[in-house]
Parts: sequence; C-alpha cells; structure tokens
Amino acid sequence: MNKFAPLKFTEWSTVDLNYSVLLPEIILSLTGITIMLVIPFVSKDRQVSLGYPALVGIGLAVLGLLMEWNETGMAFFEMVFQDPFSQFCKMLFLFATAAIVLMTMHYLSQEDVAEGEFFSLLLFATVGMFLMAASADLIMTFLGLEVLSISTYVLAGFKEQERRSNESAIKYFLLGAFSTAFLLYGIAFVYGATGSTKYLAIAEAIRTSESEPLILLLGLGLMVVGFGFKVALVPFHVWAPDVYEGAPLPVTAHLAVGSKAAAMVALVRILYQVFPELGPEWQVLLWMSAVLTMAIGDIAALTQTNIKRMLAYSSIAHTGYLLLGLTSHNKLGTQGILYYLVAYALMTLGAFTIVQIVGHRNEQYIQIEDYRGLGYRCPFLGITLSIFLISLAGIPATAGFMGKFFLFAAALQSEMYGLVVVALIASAIGLYYYLRVIVLMYMGEYHEKETLITIPISLQVVIAIMVLGTLYLGIFPGTFLHLASEAVSF
Repeated sequence: MNKFAPLKFTEWSTVDLNYSVLLPEIILSLTGITIMLVIPFVSKDRQVSLGYPALVGIGLAVLGLLMEWNETGMAFFEMVFQDPFSQFCKMLFLFATAAIVLMTMHYLSQEDVAEGEFFSLLLFATVGMFLMAASADLIMTFLGLEVLSISTYVLAGFKEQERRSNESAIKYFLLGAFSTAFLLYGIAFVYGATGSTKYLAIAEAIRTSESEPLILLLGLGLMVVGFGFKVALVPFHVWAPDVYEGAPLPVTAHLAVGSKAAAMVALVRILYQVFPELGPEWQVLLWMSAVLTMAIGDIAALTQTNIKRMLAYSSIAHTGYLLLGLTSHNKLGTQGILYYLVAYALMTLGAFTIVQIVGHRNEQYIQIEDYRGLGYRCPFLGITLSIFLISLAGIPATAGFMGKFFLFAAALQSEMYGLVVVALIASAIGLYYYLRVIVLMYMGEYHEKETLITIPISLQVVIAIMVLGTLYLGIFPGTFLHLASEAVSF
C-alpha cells in the first residue's frame, strides 16, 4: 500500500496574522455584508440585481487568490494553511458559486421571491467552504463547517411560503445538528488522546506514540460520521433526497456541488495529513461505506420519477466513487478526487441549470415524464442535457469518464480489486437511469403546445461553459490533472 507523509509545513517561516492568506475570505465576507446593508434601500423588484455585486465580489476574490497563487505558509498561529491544495479547492468553490449566483438571479425573478439576502448567504456559505479547505486546526474546521451549515439551513427554507421548502430546511437542520454533535465529540476525543487540535501536532503525536488508544480511534470514527453526513455517505444519506427535492433549485445545486466538495476536501486533508498512520483502520471503514454508497445510490435512483430526487441519489452514488480515491490512500487517489470534483461540478451544475429552466415557475415540470420530446421542443437543452447525463454515466470522451478512470486506477494501484468490481457494476446500473431520460427526450411523444421554452442569456452562457468544460476535461484531461498533481505534491 502506498503512503505518503503529511506536508512539511513546519519548515515554513510565515506563522503570523498574515491577512493576505485570507484575502478571498475577507472580500467575500465584506461583499456579503455590503449587500445586506444595501437591501433596505433597494426596492423589492430590483433586489435581483444585487446578484451583480455578488459576482463582482467573486471576481475580486479570484484576483485575491491569484495574487497569492503558489505561495506557501501558515497564518493565524498555525490555524490556516496556505498551500496549492487549498488554492485549487478555493478556485473550484468560486467557480461553482458564480454559476449558482447566475442561476439564483433567474430563479428569484421567475419565482417572485426577489430577496437580496439569498446572495449574501451564498457568499457566507462560500467563506465557510474556504475555511474548511484551508483549515490547519480542528477548531477552524468546525468553524468553517458551521458557517457553511447555518447559511445553507436558511437557504434550504428560503421559500417560506412553500411547505416543501420548510420541510427540507427543518430536516436538514435537525439532522445537521445531530451530525455536528458527532463531529464535536470526535474532536473532543482526539484532543483528549493527543493534547492538541492542530493538525500537525496531532499527526506528530500519533507518529511518536507506540500504541493506538481506543479513544483516538473512537474520535476518528465520530469525525468520519460528522463529515459523512455532509457528503451523504451511506448510512448518513437519508436527508439528501428529501432536502434536494424541497430546496430551491440553486440551493440544491449548492448542496450537490459546493457543500459536498467542501466536506470531501476537508475529510481528505484530515485523513491524509492528520491520520495517515491510522490508514488501515479508516480504510476498512471507508471501504464498506463506499460499497454501500455506490450500491444504494444507484439502485434507489432507478425507481425515481422526480428528476431532482434522481439526481439526489445519483449524487450519493458519485460520493461512493469519490471514496475510491480516498480509500486508496495514495497520491493518484487524491489527484483523482480533485479532478473528479471539477468534472462533477461541471456536469452537475449544468444539469441542474437545465432542470431549473424546464421546471418553470414553482417547479411545475420536475417529473422525468416532463422531459418527453425535449430534444425536439428545445434542441439546445436536449443536446446539452444529454452531454451532462452521458458524462454522469461515465461514457468515454467526457469528464465523467476520465474522472472515474483516475479513481479506478488509484484503487487498482492499492490492489482494491473487489471495490473496483463493485464500482463497475454500479456504473452499469447508473447508465440505465441516465439513458432513460435521454430516450424520453428523443423518443417520447409530446404535445405541440409545450414547445415554448425561453432560456435567459445568462443561463445559456452557464450551460455553454459547463458543456465545453465537460468535453474539454474528457478529451484533454492533462491540464487539470497536472494542476491536481501540483495541488497534492507532498
């Protein structure tokens, strides 16, 4: 089994209140606060336009991130890492948030719930995602998780007049609070066993200890449970289908892409940098969870008639594929995870954008049957949705195929042949329910009166970018694979 040592951050000299390390977080926070302050002075029907300041803030955050690109160090008394891994993840989060802001602007106008707070909450959630990716201390990780979670709880119930939205918010809040308790207990046990909450100090304490105290293993297990809820691992996935279905579509996209990616990269950093010595223990746990997650996610998706629920179970299955890279415990697995997160963001954001367009006001057309004849009613949406679904299924020449290829290769490198076999069977099952939608779009009968579908220019741009990215990563994977390799060069 291939192992690699944690990053040698102790060799770096920058250990102080270096605010430039958190410049993107500061920019996003100030932008969110500014939008909140401006809201009382903007009329109700013009608050959708507050999405433009949010996009400006995201652009400035990108510039702030590029200014510090390839800089390495630590800040805030070893609470925050500045390294290629966190920079890669932050850029991914900014890209996803920008797409979701554009989706939100159209969604709020369509639903007549033009509330500018939506954009502030999205930006605050992104700040939490940033902190989770860059955290060097379990306390900072918990802080980032809570900033992300609290913002998302409110977003899930944003359509307060709708029962489905309220139900999803309550379910997400109750189960989220429950999982947070597991995470906190896990942090407490790890602190009790090692005397520190800092990543490097914990890793050093484990390396120098000759025994593996039960309390440390218990703490690790509880932390995996806490993060397992956020990434929807089986058996901690029960919230996902209901919350995905009831939440506003931009929030569903955020949960499926941003929130999941943030929790996954935080889990990668903790397991690989803090607990590499306990690899055999957590590999067994994740191996079993990966099998269940892929199997249940794909099998449950077969029976769904609501496309949001189908994509929810699909998202659970894709978490199982990501676990292949994590369970492999090698460098190729980490590269595969980062590559797959980019690919997954492209194809999932594109798919949810199309679902939002087809759904119309109040998500009237959200059943899979509503996609009958879409390829003829609106060829642009039919072709692009087909590309996204083909990529999600893992068919060659798409980003989804290359992402699965790298994850499977990492598992084979660690001689986890049984896990790869399960993943291949799960992929074959997934192929059926993705192709079912494509068949309906091109072979299903439809009424001529349903032919009119309008697509805003902004969403056309989002879909086009996602399609080009999906095809580019599938045909020319080298660029992003190189970036992922640099991000995990230990």
